[in-house]
Amino acid sequence: MAAVVPALVVPAVVRDGEVWLIGLYIAPYGPAARENHDPERQRKLLLHHWEIERLIGRTRERGLTLVPTRIYFSGSRAKVEIALARGKDRFDKREAIKARDQRRDVERELRDAGR
Repeated sequence: MAAVVPALVVPAVVRDGEVWLIGLYIAPYGPAARENHDPERQRKLLLHHWEIERLIGRTRERGLTLVPTRIYFSGSRAKVEIALARGKDRFDKREAIKARDQRRDVERELRDAGR
């Protein structure tokens, strides 16, 4: 069963030659009683050193960040697919907000016209 990363993006960062997931919530295992993990602890990802070096080089570029796209279990291990993503520019954000507002206005007019 695959877990979907929520709309609130959980960043992955490269620190001291290691890749870490920051702020990812994994619910505690109920039957484990007292001996459970902290649900929001930082988690180190296991990668080859050449993968980490490549990610370090790419994240130094302007606007690129590491974003987990999929979390799933393979046997007893949890696996995370990460991607390099570029954030939107302010101009792109304004266009997205404008399009969303226009779509909302059209839907409101269509709803009110049917009354």
